[in-house]
Amino acid sequence: MLKKRLRTQKALTPLENPGTTITRTNRMFLTGFTLTELAITAVICTVVILGIGFVLADNQRGWNRMYDRVYADVVTDGYVARKTFDNIIRKASREKFLLDDAGSWIEIYYYINSDSAVTDGYTRFYYDSGNSQLKFDYGNWNPDDPDPRDLINTRIVCSDVSSCIFKVSGRSVQMVLTLDDGSQMVTTTSSAVMHSE
Repeated sequence: MLKKRLRTQKALTPLENPGTTITRTNRMFLTGFTLTELAITAVICTVVILGIGFVLADNQRGWNRMYDRVYADVVTDGYVARKTFDNIIRKASREKFLLDDAGSWIEIYYYINSDSAVTDGYTRFYYDSGNSQLKFDYGNWNPDDPDPRDLINTRIVCSDVSSCIFKVSGRSVQMVLTLDDGSQMVTTTSSAVMHSE
């Protein structure tokens, strides 16, 4: 054992002293990596790095897809349309409404003033197919006039509308709205009950 240590020390001395030569007998005690070992290590590292890169890229693509599904314009427009429709229909009178035979528009009536004896306001939801928009007109309603509608304003609820159908079942009004921006299509169904007398 002592001889082996001495031989190891003798083998290391030429490295410390650059002027000496390495003999064949003490060359077997030098340690290091061969080119084959380095090449195999480089290949393994490359495979691992590429694998991690593919996983990260796939996760980023999945995150972008999910973000688009949640925050795309058609999704947020669908939420806005549902909330607007729900708020207006809930204040409508269940005694009177007009519905297009094809279901492309609905007109509801409500009380603007809580002291009114008759409905004095109206809102008409309709699908503007020329501009691909869901709109509504609202204004004053006076049934005693020959032209009872006094339009105050027209508002655009949402764009990128490919179809919109209105239905009435009892006191409930439904709206089936399909939004399509070319990259994503969303269909929302909203239902609200007309509460007023």
